[in-house]
Order: sequence, then structure tokens, then C-alpha cells
Amino acid sequence: MSASTDSPKKLAKNEGLKTESNFLRGTILEGLADLSTGALSDDDTQLTKFHGIYQQDDRDIRAERRKKKLEKAFSFMVRVRVPGGVCTPQQWLEMDRLSNTYANHTLKLTTRQAFQFHGIIKSNLKTSIKEINDALLDTLAACGDVNRNVMCNPNPYLSEVHAEVLKFSQDISDSLSPQTSAYHEIWLDGEKVQSTEQDEEPIYGKTYLPRKFKTVVAVPPSNDVDIFAHCLGFIAIVEDGKLVGYNVTVGGGMGMHHNNEKTFPRLADVMGFCTPEQALKVAEGVVVIQRDYGDRSDRKHARLKYTVDDHGVDWFRERVEEYVGFKIEPARPFKFEDTGDRFGWTEGVDGKHHLTLYIPNGRVKDTPDFKMMTGLREIAKVHDGDFRLTANQNIIIGSISDEKKPEIEKLIAEYGLDNESRAKTGLRLNSMACVALPTCGLALAESERYLPDLVGRLETVIEEAGLRDDAIVIRMTGCPNGCARPYLGEIGFVGRSPGKYNVYLGAGFDGSRLNKLYQENVKEEDIVDLLGPIIQRYAKEREEGERFGDFTIRAGYVKAVKVARTDWWAPN
Repeated sequence: MSASTDSPKKLAKNEGLKTESNFLRGTILEGLADLSTGALSDDDTQLTKFHGIYQQDDRDIRAERRKKKLEKAFSFMVRVRVPGGVCTPQQWLEMDRLSNTYANHTLKLTTRQAFQFHGIIKSNLKTSIKEINDALLDTLAACGDVNRNVMCNPNPYLSEVHAEVLKFSQDISDSLSPQTSAYHEIWLDGEKVQSTEQDEEPIYGKTYLPRKFKTVVAVPPSNDVDIFAHCLGFIAIVEDGKLVGYNVTVGGGMGMHHNNEKTFPRLADVMGFCTPEQALKVAEGVVVIQRDYGDRSDRKHARLKYTVDDHGVDWFRERVEEYVGFKIEPARPFKFEDTGDRFGWTEGVDGKHHLTLYIPNGRVKDTPDFKMMTGLREIAKVHDGDFRLTANQNIIIGSISDEKKPEIEKLIAEYGLDNESRAKTGLRLNSMACVALPTCGLALAESERYLPDLVGRLETVIEEAGLRDDAIVIRMTGCPNGCARPYLGEIGFVGRSPGKYNVYLGAGFDGSRLNKLYQENVKEEDIVDLLGPIIQRYAKEREEGERFGDFTIRAGYVKAVKVARTDWWAPN
């Protein structure tokens, strides 16, 4: 419903919290100074999300500490924005240093091309964020009811176009960043404003958005950013080697809640086409319409996907056109081929070299038998190009010069970073999991810690079936919120309770079709027995070029039928 309805509903609690927060300040400074606890107050815990911070605790030891009447083992996850996913080698080295100085000695590459630190204690929080900003990165709006980190396709094949779309993604990030001075005041010792009248949010207003907002940019034929899974998307239209504009998508989103049919994942609609000169204004218009018409009474119904689903894409387009003052043209033809990364060495049109490395679930760390973090650190010390975080939690060592390539090849071999020795099947290369336990407070089951073992068990079936090199998209989350986009996996797992998952099948390999629930509450020990026969049958009966998700529909394991607009497993 519109924010201006004649019969307004009672606002969600967070709406009042934002209004009264003095543009996201709350009592965060006072809470940081309180050393009697490792936590912040409940209200400030909500507000710090806008600053890129989530309060967490170690759930592995929660019960033990409760028995000893100790406070939970609180710490903070800090998310660093990297618009477009590109950073310098110097910034990589700083993220490495900070993870080993203040966090848990690991660096997480997220499914949204951002860095995450885990395990930062409250007394180190301010110093950590200041040093992140010293590296010319920041955490502002990495979480919260605002536009978050803007994703962009890191495609090395269209380097000239990539430079344009990368700049566009960074421009979107700048344009839609909160303007409050609270961030600099709290974390960077900036000058305090004397009154709330000195702060202004020209796009967001005092209450910001009803819920989080996610924006991506894609360059066909690669859909590695899963454009249809996000609130707002721009599909680059390239003609004769030149960027002529963008198809605009609106209304995608992954999150849902178990046993609540009013919540559902939804694919975005293609709203139309705009020129590069119009694109920033369109982005602003989409955000403003969601600000004004998004549901502020029920946070489970507050994402843009529900606004579009309730009113229809034609209604939404008309509201955006009224705001921007021009017509959005009909969409132009485009085609996606896949959602995965292109691993190994590739050459850009600019003559530079690009190397995509598989990073299991995006967790950069050293173990006794694999010094991944050390190896990437040594590469960063000599690299003269850039690092590109992918939407699949992998890393591209990009724009490598002819002079540096032999040195980087030597370091890859020395530290065993090559994909052949780390990932043996197409299934593993296309696997993705959220963090889940022990730090995520929403997790119902394991994900990051469990998926590699499950993939290992499934690989036995894959090898026997002769599918070693076949790409099958497999994704897992510990809860239904969908951070690893499990509803776009050809095989998707969503945690229901410890050791139990809902299993989904049938998503499109190109990211254009959601999967469908195949079986509920499957125990860990039963998963291979459930999926093994399907994989073996796929190997024997698939048609030429047929993908696993398509086969599960053709073979009748799941159905893809056109249904009501709220049905979230509609076909292409």
C-alpha cells in the first residue's frame, strides 16, 4: 500500500526506530564506550546494520556459556562495500592484514562481491572500520534498509564495456549512498552536527527504505550476478561492440519464511530499456517509488518484490516514468547462457591476462595443508592489475601484465592455488553456500561447514556417472532467507532444522527460472540416496545440450507450470 493511504496500517517497529535515530546515530557512540558488555543495545544493533555491522555470537559455545552464567560470546561481522567487486592489490593486502589483526584470521568473499570480517570484538570495532576507510573502502550501507553493495559482472571478455559498466555500478553506489554524516561522526571522528536540521537524506528521508535493497549490473551472455534475484538490475545491451543502454529489471528477491505462503522468492520482471545517460535517474526513480509505496507495516512483506508483485510491473513502470520525466522504452533482445564463473586463464581484448581461481565458499584462510591466504597475499605483493570478486564467491586476478604473468604463475604453482588441484568436478566449481552456523543468528542448519563434505559424497556419484566436468549449479543455505540464492540452484538445499533440509530441483542454468520444492525435511544421511539415482538417470537419458535443471522437469521430478503471479517457481 502507498505510504499516503487514507487508512494507514500500524508501522513496523523499525520505522519508529529509524525516525528517532537522528539519521542513524542512536546511542551507538555511548554503546561502544560501555565496556561492561561485549554487546550493543537492541536498538543500536539494528542501527549499526546501516553502518555495515551485524552483532553475532558463537552459537557453538552458547549453551556452555549459559550454564556458566556468562554473557554470550558476542562479536561483530563487518561487511566492506566493493562496488562492482573490483579492488586494488593494495586494498587486498589491507583486507588481509585487518582480518588477521582484528578478525578471526579469515577473509570472507560474499555472494554479493563484498568482503566480510567475522569475530571482531566491540573494543576493536571502531579501529577496524577506521582502517577500512583508510584503505579507501567503507562499510556504509553494506547492510540496512538502503541500497547495498552494487554488483557488476567481472567479465574479462568485453574489457572496454566492462570499464563502462563498472563505472556505472560505482556511480549507482555513490548516488544511492546515505548522505547522513553519522558514519563519519561515529567511526572516523568527524565533526558532530549541531542539530538534526544539518543532516539531510534527499533520496531516503528520515525513514530510509522499508527493507534492504539490492542492485546489480550484468553483461550478457554471462549472468553470474543472478540479475533476476535482485530488486533492481541493469542488463547491458551491447551492439557492434558499443554499450547502447540497459534493460531494467525490477522486483526480484530470494528470501522467504518456512510455512508462510505469503512470502516467496520471486524473479525480477524486465521493465524496459533506458540509455546510459538515463540509467542513474532510473535507478533513483526505482528507489524513490519503493520508498513511497513499499509496505512499512509488515517487514516480511516490505521488499520491492512484493511492491511489484502487488501492483504489477506496468503500474510500477508508470510510477517510475512519472518521477524521471521520460518514457522507458521497450526492452531490447538479450540472452544469458550461464550463471557460473569462467575458471582458469583468459585473455581480454586489451591484451591483459585474467585468472579466475576457485575459492571454496569464498572463505580465504590458511590451513596446515593449504596456505591459500598466504598465497594470495604473495600474489598481491607483486600484482600490477586488480582483484575482482565474483558473485559466486571466487576471485579473478585481473589485468595481469605480460611481465608479471610468469611470476604469478610460479606463485600459483608454489601454493597449489590452481583449480585442478582444489576442485575436481564441475559440481564443486559451481557450488555455493552461505555462512550459517556458528555465527549467523538466523541459521537453522549448517551450510558453509557442511556443503563441501556433501559435495564430496555426491562427487562419487558424479564420477561414476561420467559427469566429472559437467557444470551443475548446487547451492545451500542454513535458513530460507536465501543469501546464497538457493532457489536458483539446479539443486538447492534450504535448512529446516539441525541436519535437515528442504531439497529443490529444476532451476534454469542461465538463472532465468527458479527451482521447485522436491522433498521436505531430508536428513543429511539421506541426501545422496535421494539425489544419486536422479544424477545417474540424467547421465543416461539427457538430450544433447540438456542441463540438469531442465532434465529434472522433463523427467517429471518437479513441474514447471504457469500459475498465479505469487507462484515463485514459474517457468521461463
